[in-house]
Amino acid sequence: MRTKSLSTLVGIILLFTGVLLVRAAPPATPPTTAPATEGRSLFDGKTLEGWTVSDFGGHGDPAVEDGKLVLPVGEGLTGVTYAGKLPKTNYEVSLDAQRTLGHDFFCGLTFPVGDSFASLIVGGWGGAVCGISSLDGNDASSNDTTTRRKFENDKWYHIRLRVTDDKIQAWIDDEKILDVVTTGKKISVRGDIEQSCPFGLATWRTGAEIKDIRIVELKGK
Repeated sequence: MRTKSLSTLVGIILLFTGVLLVRAAPPATPPTTAPATEGRSLFDGKTLEGWTVSDFGGHGDPAVEDGKLVLPVGEGLTGVTYAGKLPKTNYEVSLDAQRTLGHDFFCGLTFPVGDSFASLIVGGWGGAVCGISSLDGNDASSNDTTTRRKFENDKWYHIRLRVTDDKIQAWIDDEKILDVVTTGKKISVRGDIEQSCPFGLATWRTGAEIKDIRIVELKGK
């Protein structure tokens, strides 16, 4: 009987200790790179209100169809530029994009980085290169952000870009494709895409559809 009582007592003590540990454990801190869920839409899915057609030579004629921004194939760059007010840092942009025709970049997202600008290129240089143009004068095909990924036509990809005071990060379908410290680096855009500044979307000799363009300011970053 004594052995049984002792075992019962030990079990109660262990159970009580476990409850205390669970209560004392701090709540899990969500990762700082978790997708932002708030913010505002930059595209109403019905018109190009708030956007202008980027003045690239030989561009196609952007349109809105079935809730999507349609960028047709042009002789070179085709795109639109946002005319509204945007933050310069500590923000996140997300959108869905698909390549419908062609073999080059179907999402050239130009965005502010403080008082400078840069472009996130998705599917460039023959269809696979992703990266930032430009860092220290080197474009997306030849700097620390260069990655390669296979893209299929007529398939939607979720693209997310985060800009903070010292970093640029980007994800495709929740897979991080780049994470670069910008402190001490020269941030710029290629001369041929300056018409996209301060914020724009463009393609290169490629047809694309884009939807659900959103931006959220990151508080306390």
